[in-house]
Amino acid sequence: MKKILIANRGEIAIRVMQTAKKMGIKTVAVFSEADRNAPHVKFADEAVCIGPAPSNQSYLLGDKIIEVAKSLNVNGIHPGYGFLSENSKFAELCEANHVIFIGPKSKAIEMMGDKLAAKDAVKDYNIPMVPGVDHAVTDTKEAIEIAKSIGFPILIKAAAGGGGKGMRIVEKEEDLEQQMKRAISEAVSAFGDGSVFIEKYVKSPRHIEIQVMADSHGNFLHLFERECSVQRRHQKVVEEAPSAVLTPDLRERMGQAAIDVAKACDYIGAGTVEFLLDADHNFYFLEMNTRLQVEHPVSELISGVDLVELQIKVARGEALEITQEDLKIKGHALELRVYAEDPMNDFLPSVGNLEVYQLPVGKNIRVDNGFEEGMDIPIYYDPMLSKLITYGNTRAEAIELMIKAIDNYKVKGVETTLPFGRFVCEHEAFRSGNFDTHFVKKYYSPSLLEAQYKAEAEIAAQIALKVYLEEQKLLRLPN
Repeated sequence: MKKILIANRGEIAIRVMQTAKKMGIKTVAVFSEADRNAPHVKFADEAVCIGPAPSNQSYLLGDKIIEVAKSLNVNGIHPGYGFLSENSKFAELCEANHVIFIGPKSKAIEMMGDKLAAKDAVKDYNIPMVPGVDHAVTDTKEAIEIAKSIGFPILIKAAAGGGGKGMRIVEKEEDLEQQMKRAISEAVSAFGDGSVFIEKYVKSPRHIEIQVMADSHGNFLHLFERECSVQRRHQKVVEEAPSAVLTPDLRERMGQAAIDVAKACDYIGAGTVEFLLDADHNFYFLEMNTRLQVEHPVSELISGVDLVELQIKVARGEALEITQEDLKIKGHALELRVYAEDPMNDFLPSVGNLEVYQLPVGKNIRVDNGFEEGMDIPIYYDPMLSKLITYGNTRAEAIELMIKAIDNYKVKGVETTLPFGRFVCEHEAFRSGNFDTHFVKKYYSPSLLEAQYKAEAEIAAQIALKVYLEEQKLLRLPN
């Protein structure tokens, strides 16, 4: 594989290019008109504009991307995450055009992309499942009977969904009909498929996912877990590896379950198997993401493995050179997704110009970044600017370094999740490890963040006053 095209933008495009260049592989960037001057375009060896700003006229045009790949003699396409990364039809298109898709086969993407099909595929492996049904439900009467049999609260979920869309928690029977209609409508709008299913709502859950890797020679391994329980709107904001609550025995059992899920769909490449962990440390299979995850850097740091490099090697047909016994957890890593969002206003997107944009630097600080000072934030795409990652020998060390890195990350012109990340790192529930996916609901409010701002401003004012008074004393001293 001498040349690869990265069918993505921003920080993930640059992240993939960095490894490709390290491996001596040429890179091709694709970009929309809105991203003409973006860093990923400059970083690549070659770059081609594929259309106007909206993603359905550019980054989602599989045919156009294949056309560019063939015209530039590209050997492989890396989809990153989002856009076409879990599109089985695009993977098929690559296969049909003799371009290597750096990811799993289209069959695995299709199987795991449908949550009902995924549950059906893994049932022979005795993997724990959340109580519920294994078929789509559209009739309210049937939904009520199911809910009564498994007990409220229940969770309505879009079969084809992800990212919290088409998802509704229902506490009591009288709310079920309205929430069913909303979930189905949202699922149709987001995925073009109104199929929903019902399962028991697990209270106080933690979101634990296992990184897996498989080659075409029958080798499977897992690279431990990531804790992704700090979320807003069912989407992750803070991730870490390893989890503060997994015992070695639980880690081994969850790791083997993740490998079994990968085996169930003949998986090849990097993937992530997601689980819910309840208050009693029972775990339940949630879904499989058939791509590289946003939060993959924390797994890389604790395992010492470049996951993108492994993806490329596996796509070339190479066998994995490492075994499960070779992998050991070393240290602790933390990641904050730096979104252009306003944590003071329900995390709504913050559009504007990056008047100031200076990244923190230092030992054990990593920033996977896709922006530069002076750039505008496009309204067309996910509002993530970068991922801020810190590493330490201990969890406490990684947290303290994250706070320092956040303080040294200078952004002016848009609001970001940096202050929220600091709030999380300083909160006792997070520091103790005693938290779940309801962290934001339980502990966070804009007023608390505002109080933190005021306290910091008062301290800064007191320090400034003290310095001023001391300087005045020196000026008054006789010569």
